[in-house]
Amino acid sequence: MKKVYKISLIVMLVIGVLGISSAAGLYYWASRDLPGFKNVTDYNPPLVTTVYTHDNKVLGYFYKEKRFLVRMDEMTPLLSKAFLAAEDASFYEHDGVDFSAISRAFVANLRGGSIKQGGSTITQQIIKRLLLTPEKSYKRKIKEAILAFRLEHYLEKDEILTIYLNQIYLGAGAYGIEAAARVYFGKHVSDLTVAECALLAGLPQAPSRYDPYRHPERAKARQLYVLGQMYEHRWIDRDQYNTAIDQQLVYKSMEDPSWQNGPYYLEEVRRWLLDKYGEEAVYYGGLNVVTACDLKHQKAADEAVRTGLENSSTRRGWKGPLAQLQPADFQKFLTTDVVPVSELKPGYWVKVLVTKVAKTEAAVKFGKYSAKMPVTSMHWCRKPDIRKAHDQVRPVKDATTVLKSGDVVWAKLTKAFFKDGSEVNFNQVSADAAELEDVSWTVDLVQRPVVEGALVSMDPRSGEIKAMVGGYSFHKSQFNRATQAKRQPGSAFKPIVYSTAMDNGYTPASIMMDAPFVYTDMVAGKLWKPENFEGVFYGPTLLRTALVKSRNLVTIRLAQKMGISKIVERAKTMGLEGEFPHDLSVALGSASVTLINMIEAYSAFARGGTSVKARLVLTVNSAWGELLYESKPEVHDAISPQTAYIMCSLLKEVVQRGTGWRAKVLGRPVAGKTGTTNNEHDAWYMGFSPYLLTGVFVGFDQLTPMGKWETGSRAASPIWVSYRKKVEKDYPYMDFPQPDGVVMAKIDAASGLLAGPGSSETFFLPFKEGTQPTKTATGSGSGSESGGSSSEDLFKQTF
Repeated sequence: MKKVYKISLIVMLVIGVLGISSAAGLYYWASRDLPGFKNVTDYNPPLVTTVYTHDNKVLGYFYKEKRFLVRMDEMTPLLSKAFLAAEDASFYEHDGVDFSAISRAFVANLRGGSIKQGGSTITQQIIKRLLLTPEKSYKRKIKEAILAFRLEHYLEKDEILTIYLNQIYLGAGAYGIEAAARVYFGKHVSDLTVAECALLAGLPQAPSRYDPYRHPERAKARQLYVLGQMYEHRWIDRDQYNTAIDQQLVYKSMEDPSWQNGPYYLEEVRRWLLDKYGEEAVYYGGLNVVTACDLKHQKAADEAVRTGLENSSTRRGWKGPLAQLQPADFQKFLTTDVVPVSELKPGYWVKVLVTKVAKTEAAVKFGKYSAKMPVTSMHWCRKPDIRKAHDQVRPVKDATTVLKSGDVVWAKLTKAFFKDGSEVNFNQVSADAAELEDVSWTVDLVQRPVVEGALVSMDPRSGEIKAMVGGYSFHKSQFNRATQAKRQPGSAFKPIVYSTAMDNGYTPASIMMDAPFVYTDMVAGKLWKPENFEGVFYGPTLLRTALVKSRNLVTIRLAQKMGISKIVERAKTMGLEGEFPHDLSVALGSASVTLINMIEAYSAFARGGTSVKARLVLTVNSAWGELLYESKPEVHDAISPQTAYIMCSLLKEVVQRGTGWRAKVLGRPVAGKTGTTNNEHDAWYMGFSPYLLTGVFVGFDQLTPMGKWETGSRAASPIWVSYRKKVEKDYPYMDFPQPDGVVMAKIDAASGLLAGPGSSETFFLPFKEGTQPTKTATGSGSGSESGGSSSEDLFKQTF
């Protein structure tokens, strides 16, 4: 008996040794090429970079995988329980491997004749997704188990679960639970209900199979299973269970604002980020970027530019239909690209088919809808003539001269009518209501502009860019005309010339002759004969009046007397970049610059002498909250405070009595200057107050005349006014502060001397202290006996 016992003991020892040896061999075999798990412990998944406005509203996202990093304390408490119920109920009890689950899977696989179940814990799933291949083999499962065991002894349970919930793919392009909550319920994870948590928790097993958008019944069945597991493990009570089962799930995706509002602004930020941090950081790094953008300003700017360019286009007349269809093609057009009912509302643009035309109106169709297009909406459809202003050509009064059956044109929806003829009130009827399925419309004829434009608006106190528009349609052209297009500013450059004059012996009351001027270019062998816009010569003119009325000939003579080099030096001191021609044309704005650069230069006027660089990005933080970048105002000395104030005063006169008159509607102290180049190729308006500096450019991408009178005043300043009217009331009434060293004097308009009793026209003008006139004008325009230069003497000194 004792011998049998010894033999049995020896056999058991041998079996044990063999088992241990086999296990050790198996461990060595599986672990000899194991990857390290540092990538897991230093979890750094591909994350969405989020771009915010200055007040933390989302402007847009950049990403390759749509994943947002969230911490456990940011999740609704039962969300993690729902995933544990679905995937790994004993997560907090095992050491990375659940041997009971593996046993069940092993038996199921033997019965099935293949590897169908894995029995993987959440820890093992992390290892599989981040470190191992997706192959189904027992060797990989052993590797998975070894690494899972090691990871469990390196990280806390909550850390492992956090990694899992942020890493898991949940279908519909959503990586991680925050992205899934946004995609399926339009919510953040902190706002999910128990029912919604259970739905999301059911997705990892087979995201496509349980996709609630495509397979709502399967998704619901899987959700009920998860809720049952949660109740069975007592993670929810009976009331919570019943409430979750009864909840009607509403699937909707959180709207992605990217490229919707301020797309040119967002694109400019994207380019800046790529230059500074590279593609990897921008598309995978989960950066949090705060910009200076203000959505109220941006929306107002977008709308102002869009409307202004459309109006500019209609002033050039009708370009004709988009296409001309034969009757056989009508039905195909009407059944292609059908607009959803939810999109149809007043102001929306649709392509329509003209089916019948009478003198007073045209009948049109789009999709299953019919509409009337009255001739009153076609008054602008004149025959284009760039030699004449649009209002010099008779408006259209007969629709048959514009349209014919088969034409495809753009139309803007204006009103909708029910069958009984009553008008639809869109404030009382939702846009997707079934009753809108069978209405008729009235529409206006419109056309998309070819002319382009841009707007930049800066807070000159900080350099923060509140709004930026780079063109009519970002989806059509991503070229940013605010930052990338270099165009001639024309007369918008003149304030730089006149600021130079204020520092070179001239004052607003200095007089210069407005008379014909001929310049011989000896190098090119050409004669240059510039003219005023009106084609009129005005004789002796105050510099104040020359700037206010934008007189070219006075400006050229002024530049000739000062010298081109001084003007170019001043332009560069104020921050303008580019090549400046060293001839007199530079005084009329012949150097090509960007709109945003002109904004930076004009900031010297608005700020009282110092210029500031434009700032789009304020801060950049890593996904973990580390501050990577913070911008500060970059300020440079440009001109004296006295010169800045004098220029602000003169530019306010441009608004009150000159070409910038449209800005008077604001009823505030506003300074501005229009700019128009030869043949109306470019139109500018630069306008500012102490708190907001805004510039507008309008012109074709290719140098093409915009048409008679398409000037800075007519083409650009209405856009400026439209934008500013929507934001101006957000700022307190504020005028430009008068610095020390500036005095005001009442000046006789004819002589430039102090106004006397006989002065018929006078101006109240600023002077640097000591430069104001000392003589008083008499009724005849000559000086009085009190001293100072007479008008005649002044002419002799000036010329």
